[in-house]
Amino acid sequence: MIGFEYFFLAWRAMTAKKARAFLSMLGVIIGVSTVIVVVGIGQGVQDQINAQFKNLSAESIMVRAGGFGGGWGGWGGSSSSSKLSHDDIDYVLSRAEHVRDGVATLQWSSTTASYGKESGSFSVLGIESGYIDMSGLSVEYGRDFDPEEYATDSRIAVLGHDVPETLAPDAVSGSLVGESVAIDGRQYRVVGILAENGSASRMVSYDEAIYVPYPTAETRLLGKSTTPTLTFRAVDADSVSEATDEITELLRESHKLSLTADDDFSAFDAGSIVSSAQSTAKLLQYLLISMASIVLLVSGIGIMNVMFVTVAERTKEIGVLKAVGARRENILIQFLLEAMLLSVVGGLIGIGIGWAAIPVLNLIPIWTLAMSAQGAAIAFAFSVGVGVLFGFYPALKASRLDPVDALRSE
Repeated sequence: MIGFEYFFLAWRAMTAKKARAFLSMLGVIIGVSTVIVVVGIGQGVQDQINAQFKNLSAESIMVRAGGFGGGWGGWGGSSSSSKLSHDDIDYVLSRAEHVRDGVATLQWSSTTASYGKESGSFSVLGIESGYIDMSGLSVEYGRDFDPEEYATDSRIAVLGHDVPETLAPDAVSGSLVGESVAIDGRQYRVVGILAENGSASRMVSYDEAIYVPYPTAETRLLGKSTTPTLTFRAVDADSVSEATDEITELLRESHKLSLTADDDFSAFDAGSIVSSAQSTAKLLQYLLISMASIVLLVSGIGIMNVMFVTVAERTKEIGVLKAVGARRENILIQFLLEAMLLSVVGGLIGIGIGWAAIPVLNLIPIWTLAMSAQGAAIAFAFSVGVGVLFGFYPALKASRLDPVDALRSE
């Protein structure tokens, strides 16, 4: 038989018992659509990570108090028993060859800010001169703090790009410059608004933060007992690894740690933060795909059972085919193609359902899914593999039937 005849006979056999065929394909449909959705979740997470960190300076190295295990990030104050200070910055800058500059930042993770009748919850950062440039930020409206303002505890603020949309949703862009907003119940004059950045650090968006001078955060908001986070900048992107090693070694010296003592701080460069986050997202994606693949394997068992029933029902037909000259390989190919057709059709339906489900699931604000051709290819290839794997043995059994015994069957 030629290829078209094989396909025609397989299609006729599948459509002859539509309910049975659909139930056989149901597991494949569910499995394939699930794989597409979970790959979409994983791809969506990776896209969000890339968006959050796309504008991080490749030369930045962030140091926070406490050893590894306290989380990764580049902003923030810490209440850890270990302390970082401006003395550490001076110590590193006076000795390191691959470090260009460094600043300290303080973060209040969540406080209420209001303007008129509108209010919202934002992170407040106390920053030093150079931080905005070092973090890849830029001022869109108004200005940055001047050197005198950076050195005093003035009640002034620079708003992240998205803050005005919450505090003054109907106002003209940039109109909050010169106005006063209440932060923790006290009025702060807005001198600037940052351009949209899209990045984040320690899972806090640069665009959704309020920035004040470091002395203001220290004396008016957080207190002097709060430990800052230090941000250093390597001389160039190629020197980040050497700069990180230098910073680690010099901070151990500054903190007078013994050779056997663990670091009482954690140092991260922007590249390692992105790499770590992406690795976690991929691990989650692989785990979800593995779980979804179990559904496909179970569906394969269903296809095998249906094929065994089909072989039993068509034993006499197999005997007739062999009597008129059909060889073993013809019978094997015929029944194997029937099993593959079940899985292929089920896979195509599953791809359609999976892709249709992604826009619907994106209406739920807790996650963002992304369309992935890779997910569809993986799911479809797996479904075809299931058809071949679980359809082979019933097809082989059919091909080995004795024609005389098959013709005698009822």
